[in-house]
Amino acid sequence: MTFKTGDKAVYPGHGVGEVVGIEHTEVAGQRQSFYVLRILESANGKDRILIPINKVGSVGLREVISEDDVKQVYAILQEKDISVDSTTWNRRYREYTEKIKTGSVFEIAEVLRDLYLLKSDKDLSFGERKMLDTARTLLIKELSLAKGCSKDDIEADLKQIFHTA
Repeated sequence: MTFKTGDKAVYPGHGVGEVVGIEHTEVAGQRQSFYVLRILESANGKDRILIPINKVGSVGLREVISEDDVKQVYAILQEKDISVDSTTWNRRYREYTEKIKTGSVFEIAEVLRDLYLLKSDKDLSFGERKMLDTARTLLIKELSLAKGCSKDDIEADLKQIFHTA
């Protein structure tokens, strides 16, 4: 998979970024090329990540999802007939962390759905609340780009799906 300057790409665990350039650097005597990715939702808007071009696949850098994938994400979010695992919060937290690290929008959607369903039954731990926010932020940014709409539109969709105020 190749990217060019100006392309949007998703970096697992960090979210959507924009390829702002390609840098060539010598590392351990070898000349290497890197994509320079600026994460769009970073706190200061300036976070840059260098991703070796020859490692794009192994680090999970990918394109923003397609319109068809958006429909699948919404289908995952709307599933209500699932049993949220009754394991301890820290075991769930580890499982959810692994899912988010994959960078798969479908896995992130599952985490968000599961935590919203769990939240309707009981109070979430601090870690789970943080995880819910992370999953929401990652999903909202990518869905708004994929659908070509505002983040507020996606927020409204999520409120409707999860019946939250």
